[in-house]
Amino acid sequence: MGNPPATEQGSTVTAGRGARRGLVFVLSSPSGAGKTTITRALLEGDSGLSMSVSVTTRPPREGEVDGRDYCFIDGPAFERLVAEDALLEHARVFDHRYGTPRAPVEAALAEGHDMVFDIDWQGAQQVRARLPDDFVSVFILPPSMTELHDRLRRRAKDSEKVVIARMAKAVDEVSHYDEYDYVIVNDDLARAVASVRAILAAERLRRTRQHWLRSFVDGLLGTR
Repeated sequence: MGNPPATEQGSTVTAGRGARRGLVFVLSSPSGAGKTTITRALLEGDSGLSMSVSVTTRPPREGEVDGRDYCFIDGPAFERLVAEDALLEHARVFDHRYGTPRAPVEAALAEGHDMVFDIDWQGAQQVRARLPDDFVSVFILPPSMTELHDRLRRRAKDSEKVVIARMAKAVDEVSHYDEYDYVIVNDDLARAVASVRAILAAERLRRTRQHWLRSFVDGLLGTR
């Protein structure tokens, strides 16, 4: 018997079998706990995974690119998207609005492409309500609140006032950890990335996502 054909990492199709519907893979954490770094690591070398790009009313930070990191829009434009039900989720964070455009996500899922979301617990709840069968969520915890504060200060992106505000918000965010499917403590980045990759790999193989299986098994058993 020959070796099975190799498949590309993240591919939504197993050769000769069938496609599956894409999944929504949500990562949440307090600011500074590592979700953005982990998300970037997931995206590297995985052609079957794309980042969901949020819209926001906040101004770009240094180095951010419109359309890649966020789509930067003004308040009235954001309100129009809300009124048109064009967002899967939206929330206000530190006086700015954030939201996930609905159409590109639903199109990607229908094509069998997985989407990773870097959103907070409020957004996660909204996406779960809209796409419950496609939804998988992971919460990233810091090893300690002291370490989280140190990470925020080391980033040197925010003023001390903003760091204090983020720490206050972190307490509320951490309290929602039990609303997630999986929880990982990011005390070692390489191990955290490996754990999240393992979760994604397992969820891609979940029986209920493999809609081609019934036909395939019928063929194995000669019942079709």
